[in-house]
Amino acid sequence: MIKITLPDGSIKEFEGAVTPLDVAKSISEGLARNTISAMVNGTQTEISTPITTDSTVQLLTWNDDLGKKAFWHSSAHLLAQAILEFYPDAKLTIGPAIESGFYYDVDFGDEALSEKDFEKIEKKMLENAKKDATFYLYAVSKADALKEYADNPYKTELISNLNDGEITFCTHDNFTDLCRGGHIPSTGIVKAVKILNAAGAYWRGDEKNKQLTRVYGISFPKQKDLTEYLERLEEAKRRDHRKLGKELGIFAFSEKVGAGLPLWLPKGTALRKKLENFLSEAQKKSGYEFVMTPHIGAKELYVTSGHWDKYGADSFQPIKTPNEGEEFMLKPMNCPHHCEIYKVGQWSYKDLPKRFAEFGTVYRYEQSGELHGLTRVRGFTQDDAHIFCTPDQLMAEFENVIDLVMYVFKNLGFEDFVTQVSLRDPDNKEKYIGSDENWKKAENAIIQAAANKGLKTVVEYGEAAFYGPKLDFMVKDALGRKWQLGTIQVDYNLPERFDLWYTGSDNEKHRPVMIHRAPFGSMERFIAILLENTAGDFPLWLAPDQFIILPISEKYVDYAKKVSNMLENHDICGLIDDRNEKTGKKIRDAEINKYPFMLIVGETEEINGSVSVRRRGQGDLGAMSVEDFITYFNTEAKI
Repeated sequence: MIKITLPDGSIKEFEGAVTPLDVAKSISEGLARNTISAMVNGTQTEISTPITTDSTVQLLTWNDDLGKKAFWHSSAHLLAQAILEFYPDAKLTIGPAIESGFYYDVDFGDEALSEKDFEKIEKKMLENAKKDATFYLYAVSKADALKEYADNPYKTELISNLNDGEITFCTHDNFTDLCRGGHIPSTGIVKAVKILNAAGAYWRGDEKNKQLTRVYGISFPKQKDLTEYLERLEEAKRRDHRKLGKELGIFAFSEKVGAGLPLWLPKGTALRKKLENFLSEAQKKSGYEFVMTPHIGAKELYVTSGHWDKYGADSFQPIKTPNEGEEFMLKPMNCPHHCEIYKVGQWSYKDLPKRFAEFGTVYRYEQSGELHGLTRVRGFTQDDAHIFCTPDQLMAEFENVIDLVMYVFKNLGFEDFVTQVSLRDPDNKEKYIGSDENWKKAENAIIQAAANKGLKTVVEYGEAAFYGPKLDFMVKDALGRKWQLGTIQVDYNLPERFDLWYTGSDNEKHRPVMIHRAPFGSMERFIAILLENTAGDFPLWLAPDQFIILPISEKYVDYAKKVSNMLENHDICGLIDDRNEKTGKKIRDAEINKYPFMLIVGETEEINGSVSVRRRGQGDLGAMSVEDFITYFNTEAKI
């Protein structure tokens, strides 16, 4: 008998070999019809794959993320098949599923793919999908695989790095591809496809290699799903932070300054300052001390921390002094500097925890093709802090940081997020520093703290920092893509590398534990997602300009200035539109520029010491005295 353990812990027994489809049928015919992929002992596989030993099985439908992964990976095969029918000399490389859809990297040689070709490829994909061809995965020897792809240097390179027993091909219809597996049962499930765009991509992400064409697509089991996705895509374009940032005067980029280095305009700077003040106040109440560190550091600092060994090749290269032969680096991380600040003092257990906070700007090299607005830049500011505590204090400190992140997210409207426990890759420990014992302690602390706070978490292996595991807060943007914003990390390793210590109650030296944390993550990425989530309609307390005064003629500009000064004296910020334009146009322009309040002033308002109030999205609120408006505003803007 073969025992199959399901996710809920229940066990089903079968005589002889069984497939995931058989398991689904044993539960219900409806589930069998909807099952498109399966996880067997943690590996994604086809539902027709025989299971010959006791195993754990998870059945996947379109509603599961891993089900979508299989669906989109299979659709990448359909895309590659269609491309070869139109471009038989094209060289295929890889075609994975991604978070939303799939892509295939192709070397088109002397030919070029343009947007006008998308429709014919879509039609061909659907034409082939209707054949309802089965995806068939089978093993191939290394010699046969190399022979099959003798004229394709990309596939040959992939195969050369594999061993006999590790190589499989997948065939459907008249198309065969080198593939690891994880497909839907047949092509007929794919009912709607869309080629989204094509972009340049270097082979294996190395700019020294040839540039290929990356063709992006998405597919669905129903046309209705595609229609809804395209509608969301249009909404996402409207909310794109790059578009809104330009329209609202938040930030800009300059080729002369350099790619990936944002320039913060006056409104964007005001927005950043408000965010910094908001978090600074919360940190003060939580016992943080503020520090400042340089924008560069000696190379040896990052050798000690391990950043040079792990990231040196991908960092900006060292700056050498003209005469002394010293080497400095643009600061890629704040934590080594904070370790050195800790070392300035001599601490006892009674002094801990020490909490050092800094809005520190760091610099990391990103390939130009990877840069994307504010979400991926080369210079960014982290709301960084490092807590040095005793092992006994670790759990309480970690839970307090979770509370701080939740406070930030609540007040900024971030509700759609996933809490991710990011652990090291158990099969590739060379990527990390430190002992197994320290990693185990750090990982257990994170898992326990998250459970204590009632967080629903997902576990991702291989996503830890090189010095310790993390609790990452993954927030969705307007397109549903996940971005890491807040992060909390437990680190037993940097205190060892920097020889940090405190005097314990036994009068002996002990190592502190280090918590790295950043509720925003980076100011740049946080503001990008905030822009897209709010479509530029920021919470009232955060809006860079909270009001605009609209005098109905130039005769009332002086009164507008008087009102503006009264509001500014109560820390309500805004401006006056004294253009020689009709009031209706001023109101329309104010709506477009997303000012929360429009205060219209004329003769009646000047006589009565009042303002006529319009609120964006609500319309006319009537006349109020300036004092009453200040009271109303402060009530509405309260955090």
